[in-house]
Amino acid sequence: MSRVFNFSAGPAALPEAVLERAQSEWMDFRGTGMSVMEMSHRGKTFMQVAEKAEQDLRGLLGVSDDYAVLFLQGGATGQFAAVPLNLQSGGQAMDYIDTGAWSGKAIKEAGKYGPVNIVASSQAQGYASIPDPATWKLDPAAAYVHYTPNETIGGVEFHFVPETGSVPLVADMSSTILSRPLEIERFGVIYAGAQKNIGPAGLTLVIVRKDLMERKSAQVPAVLDYALQARNDSMYNTPPTLAWYLSGLVFEWLLEQGGLPAMAEVNQRKARTLYHFVDNSEFYRNPVEPSARSWMNVPFILADESLDGSFLKQAEAAGLSGLKGHRSVGGMRASLYNAVPEAAVEVLVEFMADFEQRHA
Repeated sequence: MSRVFNFSAGPAALPEAVLERAQSEWMDFRGTGMSVMEMSHRGKTFMQVAEKAEQDLRGLLGVSDDYAVLFLQGGATGQFAAVPLNLQSGGQAMDYIDTGAWSGKAIKEAGKYGPVNIVASSQAQGYASIPDPATWKLDPAAAYVHYTPNETIGGVEFHFVPETGSVPLVADMSSTILSRPLEIERFGVIYAGAQKNIGPAGLTLVIVRKDLMERKSAQVPAVLDYALQARNDSMYNTPPTLAWYLSGLVFEWLLEQGGLPAMAEVNQRKARTLYHFVDNSEFYRNPVEPSARSWMNVPFILADESLDGSFLKQAEAAGLSGLKGHRSVGGMRASLYNAVPEAAVEVLVEFMADFEQRHA
């Protein structure tokens, strides 16, 4: 069978070259007579895999020795608890910017551990924009400021890094990390579920400034303890070895493509192509304010929602998978992560134009 073009929001497409490399190493990894997922995580062979993956990731993002890089479990959802447990103590307020479903979940979880200050919210605007920074109510004594640079469900994205002064900035970058260059030094903590631009589900990446790792609550569970995990090279407990290995292959692939500057150019072109088509159509509509549109997740709505089922069925038949919008908002959504080729977007636009011609 032929492979489809996968526009799923996550677990998402992986580079074909990575899948082929993993397939070739599946039964006998580097002459060990076993696969990566069968070997000890503390053995010399896997330790080399882990060290190489961290080295390549640091190179891609420009992560200095001032930061620890952790390969953990629990998804971004686990980090909704880990962040306040590691960074907040003594009843400090925690600042959160509310821009959609995922920031909302992070806010709800943080509220279990201390007072949450909603710095700004776009809820009244239907989460279709980013609140004007001039209206934000930051607390200079807050433990940290948390935001979600890209809301996967709503397709809303920050195209700037918030200024938070001396208060550490925390970002859930699950759906944007590795899609473009990043100024790491502007952040205190970055975390990301792997299943979009990093690798398969099961791995969670955390990049944390080392001076913040001793601020933790006494109640932080060991498995969520940044300092403890850093001291144990992310192996306090058995890590997700297969996902770690595959993510390392993705990092190598990204370096071969020219790194994050090259990926940014490709990703911007993909998004521009799809938005241009939607904006010039009377049949499709994007609900997000243009200044806040995501490069990674492009929602669109058909003029006649009764055609949604037909659109999805025909798209699947055309080899275009994963276009159904999130159940909470409906409509369609095309996720354009790193592994989605430009050819996929071109085929999608051709299909959408044909569908419009036949049903408008």
